[in-house]
Amino acid sequence: VPPTMPISATCVSVINLTGVASRNVGFAAAAILIVIALFPKLTSVLLTIPDPVMGAYLLLIMGMYFIGGIRIVIREGLDQRKALIAGLAFCAGLGMHHNNILAAALGDSVGSLLGNGVMTGMIVALLLTAFTEFSGKRRRRLQVDLSLSSLPQLNEFLKKLGVELEWNAESTNRLSAAGEETLSSLLISAEDSTVTTPPRLSVTATPGEGSVELEFVASVNDHENIQDRLAYLEDQTEIPDPSEISFRLLRHYASSVQHRKYHGLDVVTVQVEGSA
Repeated sequence: VPPTMPISATCVSVINLTGVASRNVGFAAAAILIVIALFPKLTSVLLTIPDPVMGAYLLLIMGMYFIGGIRIVIREGLDQRKALIAGLAFCAGLGMHHNNILAAALGDSVGSLLGNGVMTGMIVALLLTAFTEFSGKRRRRLQVDLSLSSLPQLNEFLKKLGVELEWNAESTNRLSAAGEETLSSLLISAEDSTVTTPPRLSVTATPGEGSVELEFVASVNDHENIQDRLAYLEDQTEIPDPSEISFRLLRHYASSVQHRKYHGLDVVTVQVEGSA
């Protein structure tokens, strides 16, 4: 029987392969699996599938599943820390898949569960991520309203961060300017919002090696993706539209910008390089 994990309805790889992401298809697949489990004769029919055919099917599905995971890692930005975590987790999972050393130490039941390659890789990734988060530089957070009146608080927050990191005046001003233009970009994108009260904006600053990652999380109605706007500006003429000034300035101050949307929740990640 094919493994349940690669054919999960929530698997990004299978969705990209088939182009099907409907819940109704997932319900139908679940019903088919229940029927197969209740009628052993149907299972025996599946067992008659030749091994080369099933092997080719599993090779295709596992390959797409692997590529889907790699795309997720790269899409979020691959720095040295993330590359180390992904590489060690993959190696640990692959090694445990070929030689389950936990089965002999913990018994067949627990050892088979923890010795699974996917489970081992996930545990290693979680532990390494937690270790790097706690051993690294402490994150700074700021929560304000998504409005122009919050700009002084944001500037004070970012300038204080630049001083703590011992950045020079130019880098500190660039960090503050990147935060200001990100806030302005979110305000421009939220002009069509029907909410009477201003949404909350959460800013998380994560210091790194010579850079700071700013994560802006705001609850805004559906609107155009900021990252798409920045990419679109590359093909435009040099005569700027007044409504796109903030996007152009943000592209100038930040080394990278990523924008993700989750049902009205906007997450903008801005990477700003600095120097002491």
